[in-house]
Amino acid sequence: MEKMSQKRQKVYKEIESTFGFVPTFLKSLPDQTIDLEWELMKRIQFEPGHIPNKYRELIGLGVAAATRCKYCTLFHTEAAKLSGATNEEIQEAAQFAKSTMGWSTYVNALQFDYEQFKEETLQISANIKRMMPQREGKKAEAMIEA
Repeated sequence: MEKMSQKRQKVYKEIESTFGFVPTFLKSLPDQTIDLEWELMKRIQFEPGHIPNKYRELIGLGVAAATRCKYCTLFHTEAAKLSGATNEEIQEAAQFAKSTMGWSTYVNALQFDYEQFKEETLQISANIKRMMPQREGKKAEAMIEA
């Protein structure tokens, strides 16, 4: 049996303290990159960031589902649940990913002019932004009347 490198032993201890064991997919990493991959995974997956972890995991779920990766879909679904996502939020994230993939397929298949699409998208954004104060006022009025 081949002796495990000190670097691998150190990384395995960290992984075990996080997961309780070393998953096979992490054991498969070569010695020259295991520490880099684990460090990246810790930073991206586990450390606090600007986006709360629950939302990062829901994004991960959407990407995983869109790319048809059953491994990542399972991982991000479970991680989203651990981060407090409800079944309804998971379903909504999946629905949003489905909608995005559907529209992406449609506009790419028909090869709409990108510059026109960009101009129209920015116009939509500007129009909605202009209407936002009016909408907020109407919401507030409805709440007062209720």
